[in-house]
Amino acid sequence: MARVLISMPEKFLDEIDSVASTENRTRSELIREALRTYMYRNQLRNSKTSAANAKILDTLLG
Repeated sequence: MARVLISMPEKFLDEIDSVASTENRTRSELIREALRTYMYRNQLRNSKTSAANAKILDTLLG
């Protein structure tokens, strides 16, 4: 698995570690899940925008 180095404020990292500990998983697992969730939501948002744009274009052309 590839490794990535990121920078973040110490306080934020402490919060991440606290959540990871509470959920009994690693910091990496928590951050991977957060990024997967972000990308999934972004994909949904883009799909909805594309569908809305297609509907507007269809109305204008139709």
